[in-house]
Amino acid sequence: MTGPADQPLPGVVAGRDVLRGSLRAYRGRIAAAGALFSTHQAGEALVPLLVGVVIDRAVATGDPVAMAGWLAVLALDFLMLSYAYRFGARQSWYAEAWADARLRREVAGRLLDPRGGGETGRLPGELTGIAVSDSKRVAELHVALPILLAAVCAVVVTAVALLAIDLSLGLLILLGTPPLLWVVQLVVKPLEKRSGAEQERAAQAAGTAADLVSGLRVLNGIGGRAAAVRRYRDSSRVALGATLRATRAEGGFLGTVALANGLFLAVIALVGGRAAANGDITVGQLVSAVGLAQFLIGPLQMFGFVIARTAQARASAARIAAVLSAPPAVTGSGGDLTDRGLPDGALPDGDPTAGPGVLSVRGLRLRRPATAAGTTDGPAPHDGVDVEVRPGAPTAVVAADPEDAAELLAVLARETEQAHGRVTLDGVPLDAWPPEITRGAVLVAAHDAHLFTGSLRDNVVAGAPDTADPEPAMAAAAADQVAQTLPSGADTDVSARGRSLSGGQRQRIALARALAADAPVLVLHDPTTAVDAVTETRIAEGLAAHRAGRSTLLVTTSPALLGRAGSVTFVVDGRVHARGTHTELMADETYRSVVTA
Repeated sequence: MTGPADQPLPGVVAGRDVLRGSLRAYRGRIAAAGALFSTHQAGEALVPLLVGVVIDRAVATGDPVAMAGWLAVLALDFLMLSYAYRFGARQSWYAEAWADARLRREVAGRLLDPRGGGETGRLPGELTGIAVSDSKRVAELHVALPILLAAVCAVVVTAVALLAIDLSLGLLILLGTPPLLWVVQLVVKPLEKRSGAEQERAAQAAGTAADLVSGLRVLNGIGGRAAAVRRYRDSSRVALGATLRATRAEGGFLGTVALANGLFLAVIALVGGRAAANGDITVGQLVSAVGLAQFLIGPLQMFGFVIARTAQARASAARIAAVLSAPPAVTGSGGDLTDRGLPDGALPDGDPTAGPGVLSVRGLRLRRPATAAGTTDGPAPHDGVDVEVRPGAPTAVVAADPEDAAELLAVLARETEQAHGRVTLDGVPLDAWPPEITRGAVLVAAHDAHLFTGSLRDNVVAGAPDTADPEPAMAAAAADQVAQTLPSGADTDVSARGRSLSGGQRQRIALARALAADAPVLVLHDPTTAVDAVTETRIAEGLAAHRAGRSTLLVTTSPALLGRAGSVTFVVDGRVHARGTHTELMADETYRSVVTA
């Protein structure tokens, strides 16, 4: 079996690697755009030269034939530069659009890699900003680089033309441009530094806002809306401050560039005017020199534009590189199971879905309690959590601390590696297969599962076999009741994330989707917290009947579900506190306080 996890994740990726890779991928279009833009700039530089020639050879001499001829040449020049810009812009914009899409795919591919890790330490809104805004800023270099090439061509053509008109003017351009570019490069450094901070703070504020919106209903219910708003306000103010600092840096940069350009051009005009006054150049040549000096404003401004865009792109590329080079959260070997010291033919073809579905957890340590000295001393090996899930009546785990439940679920879902202990499926270590393979055999249905845009039926059968009938799963999860209340029944469309439904309706549809997948081992995390007691009792009965003969693990504190479990493991402080049936454990005061809270 092969899958995405069989492909190696990239090693450490630097921001310059992101920039180089993106530019290299579309170097053909960039080169074509650069050549066409350079042709356009050369044509623009020829305009004042041709105007000067018209003045000296046609206007001054009064020759109509010469006038017609040179005007025709001028018209051809305009035609050439117009088409060069048109097709050059098309090439550069194509390169930008495709580069933007390519970077988004790379970021999305890393975030969707079954081994995870790319999202670690980042809010969803921040990841969206990296995939969208930062990719766009890097892609803008595919327009900026051809513009830079065109600006260099414009300066060279202008210098050569002024050398032909007057040696001092040409040398002034050739010798004055490098110091000007050095000044521009010097003042751009604060902009690059603050641009990265601006993007980081803005992404954090966006992530906080996304979390706030997605949990607004819950926050209103528990009275936490004011605290959440304060949190977002603080984050937004930090982002605003970073944006203002970056904007001031950009304003100072652009102002400095404009001042330097203005002084440079003033010197050129002064030298040209003195040459004309001394009779060293003709009137037409003076007009050409002044026109070339004015034309040079554009290319010099292009240098500032490209350098500013490059600074922002480098900051964005560094953020993209951080995601692409993030280490995986889990590993999976796949391949031949006998390489792991397992008996040959432990499972047919190494398929984890082909066995009976016995999930065994042995010695799994869910936490490392802190000692009085502030260090961490792990419990003895026999203090780890032991749970065995077999086909038949559901098995349940009750955790006094929700963090213990979350850690157990993360291990079973292959979202994190267990530091200690052993998790096997039909006697085979769970990490013998790539994560995307084991998740098909051990399906962990999270408490906060989301729905997607589409019909109710589409949501239920999203992970089910093609020939599966969704009706039994909907009946077991009481989702058929939800369908009866909707205008078009199960064919009614639901909005993104199921916002058009109540919390209880979304939860029942998500449970039906998990049941319809018919995984060998199904792990459910609190699947009935948003439904009423009567519906919960019906779901408990339907769930037990629907999963009869299959392995089911319930991580919950619901008495209705626990009453249907064959055995219950009670976990306190990361260790097994008691084990038995729900009725037996109700005699334990600690257990009773947890399930009746």
